Order: sequence, then structure tokens, then C-alpha cells
Amino acid sequence: MVRNILIISSEYTGHGHKSITEALSEQFANYPDVKVHVVDGFSLAGNFGIKFGKLYGSVTRNAKDLWKLAWEIALKKPALLNEFTELAIRDKFLKLVKRLQPDLILSVHPNFNGSVLNILEEHNINIPFLILIADLVSISPLWADPRADYIICPTEESKLKCLEFGIPESKTIVLGFPVRAKFCTDDESIFSDRDFKGNRPLECLIMSGGEGSGNMTETAQVLLDNFDCRVSIITGRNKALKAKLENNLKEKYGQRVKIYGFVDNVQDLMRSSDIAFTRGSPNTMMEAVMCNVPLVITGALPGQEEGNPGYLLKHNLGVVCTEPQRLRSVVTDLLADNAKKLNQIRKSQREFRNPNIARNIVDFILSVEKTRKAVIPDIDHKPGKIEKLKATIIGRK
Repeated sequence: MVRNILIISSEYTGHGHKSITEALSEQFANYPDVKVHVVDGFSLAGNFGIKFGKLYGSVTRNAKDLWKLAWEIALKKPALLNEFTELAIRDKFLKLVKRLQPDLILSVHPNFNGSVLNILEEHNINIPFLILIADLVSISPLWADPRADYIICPTEESKLKCLEFGIPESKTIVLGFPVRAKFCTDDESIFSDRDFKGNRPLECLIMSGGEGSGNMTETAQVLLDNFDCRVSIITGRNKALKAKLENNLKEKYGQRVKIYGFVDNVQDLMRSSDIAFTRGSPNTMMEAVMCNVPLVITGALPGQEEGNPGYLLKHNLGVVCTEPQRLRSVVTDLLADNAKKLNQIRKSQREFRNPNIARNIVDFILSVEKTRKAVIPDIDHKPGKIEKLKATIIGRK
């Protein structure tokens, strides 16, 4: 059994990769003889890498066309991005691996799959390398590298994309999307009396991932102006949005609206809600399903999240409403006939949810056969290697 694991994650590109890492780390903690080391992949590129990772919030909030462009580049030229990342992280990665001597490396971020595999291959370092895909449907080719020992897929749809990208089926396994323990419970009785009966105000939760993107003001106004409801809003790290919402909503709606910044008890706010309005972030969606709160998806990032609304509809985990002018009719439809559709969604979520996914993934990782101790070389730039990479990158522009 592997006992020393290095996880390559991300601290600042949203909260999803970090949440997945935490979900796995909670389960690894049940094995006291297993050591887990987590590194922010962007930090391996020094200050530049950290600054680059921190751009995620402003780009996804304010420059979605730029985000779409980055996605398209990854689709067309994944090798270019892998080579650039390899050049940026190589020295620090080799030092880290030499110091930690991991039995296995797990990547939960697409930017560090091909690049790390390039480094391992070039230096003949034989360490099992696993990829855990952090998206549901729309999969970048950066996730799909046939040199990985295994690719852990959250859905059948993501597995099919891996097969399209040339991954052997023997290297893929579908285990679900891991969610932190605080969102999961084996006690189904806590959901038994959650159906909405219309005899009290509708409890609404508006959120949009860790960066607080999306048109929350208009969503809140539609709900508060047209329904007997109370609205809680989570703006995440977006402090400017929190201040704007407080100025726009609190004076008019008073105690009917509560506005939060980044919170640690999202699961409590979800469980006390009848319906959640959110962007199609895979983490937020799956956390809400675990908490058995029906979803209204109000948008999705170009590229990686585009397939998520369809996945939600396929499994009847919620509904989609990307046009604010339709929101009133969508919610009215959910509440019609004693909230029949809303309660059907809640039932579908209970049938879909699996609180043991993170544990199953950890058990699979620990079952991977450990190779003999890898020989980690001292850093040797190999004359011409850096120059060759630079020439390759410049030549492909």
C-alpha cells in the first residue's frame, strides 16, 4: 500500500480544487500510517505562478471572454501549455519530490498533469501518477494524458471524453465527485421532512462559487418582489459585491435578506434552504445535492462548466434559468401544485447522492501498487533543454 502521497492542487483558482483536496485529506486521515503532502501547483512557479493563479477570480468575474479564449487554447494546443508549465515549475518540483520521496502523486488540477508527467519522463522517475478530474462533463484535454497510471472520473460523461482523447479504458475509473464530509451524512432521516408545503416563507439561497460571480442583485430582487420568501446571499471572496448588495438590498427589504461574505458553514445555509440559485460550478452543485437542496442554475463559465446544466437536468437535480426575465415563471412552476416539481427534485437528489465517494476514491488510491523507491536526480538542466523548450514554445505561437 502506498503510504506517502503528494497531492498537486490549487489554492486560489476558485475554491473547487481546494475543496476536493480537503475532501480526500479528511478520508486519508483515517489511515494514521499514510502521510499526505499538498502543494499548490502554481507555487512551484514562484511568485509569478501564485499571481497567475490569483487572476482566476477577476477573470471569471469580469472577463469571461478571456476565460473562454484560455479554454480554446487548451483544446487546440495542450502540449504548448504543458511545455510552458514544465519550464516554469521544473526546478521546484524536482526539489520537492527529492525531499518528500512520495510513493504516489495525485493531481487534481489540469494545468499540472502533462507538465509533471513530462518532468517525470525526462528524468526517468518512476512514481505512480494519478489524475482526479475536477469537472463533470466538459473535459479539457489537459485532464487526459495517457501516460498517467489512472484517471479517476466523476461521471460517465467525463470518462467518455477521456476515451475520445485517446485514454485507454483500462486507465479510467468512474468513482463520482468527492465532497467534504461536512456536506455528507449517512442519516437520511434528516431529509425526511424537508419537502416544501407552502405553509411558510420559501427559504432561498443565492451563491456563485468561491469568487461570487453572477447577477445576484437581479436574482434577489425577482425573488423578493414576487414571492413570500427570505433570501440569503453568499458573495464569497468578492468583497465589492457584498458591499454593493448591502447598499442595494438591505434598505428596501430589511430582514428578508441576509448577505454573507466567504463562510465556513455553507452546509448549514444549504440545509436550511428550500432552493439554491447558483452558477454551474461542479463543487457547488454536488455540495448542494449532498445537502438535498434543489438547484436553479443561473449560468456557467464558458468551456469547463458548459455541460453541467445539462447534466443537472438529466438527473433531475434542479432546473436551469439563464435569463433573469424568466426567473419568476421558473420558480412559479416549481411551486405549482403544492411545490410538486420542487419536491420531485428533492427526491431525485436523495436517490442520486452518495456520501461515500471521497472514501471510495481514497481506498482506490491506496490500492494502487507501490513501485520500488524512485531515484530522484539532482537538478541538472541538461545543456540545451531550457533553450529547446523556449524555442518550441516560441515556434508554436
